[in-house]
Amino acid sequence: MGKDYYKILGIGRSASDDDIKKAYRKLALKYHPDKNHAPDAEEKFKEVSEAYEVLSDREKRDVYDKYGEEGLKGSSGGGPGPGGFSYRFHGDPRETFRAFFGTENPFANMFGGGLFGNGNGMNFGFGERMEVDEETPSAFMGGSGRRQDATIERDLFVSLEDVLRGCTKKLKVTRKVSNGTSVRTEDKILTIEVKKGWKAGTRITFPKEGDQYPGRIPADIVFTVRDKPNSQLKRDGCNVVYLAKVSLRDALCGGHVMVPTIDGKTVEVPLDSIVNPSYSMTVPGQGLPLPRTPSKRGDLVVQFDIKFPRHLSAESKEMLYNALPPV
Repeated sequence: MGKDYYKILGIGRSASDDDIKKAYRKLALKYHPDKNHAPDAEEKFKEVSEAYEVLSDREKRDVYDKYGEEGLKGSSGGGPGPGGFSYRFHGDPRETFRAFFGTENPFANMFGGGLFGNGNGMNFGFGERMEVDEETPSAFMGGSGRRQDATIERDLFVSLEDVLRGCTKKLKVTRKVSNGTSVRTEDKILTIEVKKGWKAGTRITFPKEGDQYPGRIPADIVFTVRDKPNSQLKRDGCNVVYLAKVSLRDALCGGHVMVPTIDGKTVEVPLDSIVNPSYSMTVPGQGLPLPRTPSKRGDLVVQFDIKFPRHLSAESKEMLYNALPPV
């Protein structure tokens, strides 16, 4: 019997996305090996991470709900399961933890160690502090009883090439600054260092960079990483997916397809097996960097769109009828 991911996280099958995040946050902190030294903590930490990765992804969760672990992970030989899906947990729960919390060790911050070095932000030498959180929004309330202005949310679109190599984004924000008697408008440049492997949904917070008014705590400005559409490749976690169009003849008889990579190159993928609509092939190491270990990369997954002929002559139909085996 396969794993019950819902039971592992202690939630029901109707759990919402927020329920899943809350359950993972609680259990990941509970079983993190840096905190929990029980003999089974490492294994539970890994199980919780795998359960979260499946249930927090809508496509994987749908396949799991319909077909269970077997349908999700496919056959032992690497082919798709009854759900036409082939998923493998990457095996590194610390990567999942880092992606969720924005760090491998949040405990240092809890006890005054400074999560990102000096204070709780990352200072890149541009005069502003940048906080990175891949799942949970940042909140700040002053100790004086003043309320903070509502967070300003903006999208940051990054290309697959940006995520592959890392890059620097400079964004201009316009804000109002008041001295109590007059208001002026000023522009400020916020700098974001996009790290290799950053996932969509990563949140970058610039604390208190909003409008500046006396007696009010300025709003945080939060940028959320979004994937910029690519005409050929689609992101799936650390993997990238290419949909190759093949003729029915090549799908049945073999051939090859030329597949583009993020690097701007092209690889030739041979079709040595019969290609059905749920069939996929993997080109190892041609995906995006893993967030925790950017020297390693995910895979390039090739899926297939089989093009059927619009018309066949009577002679061709007879030849196919005689050549193809009955179901």
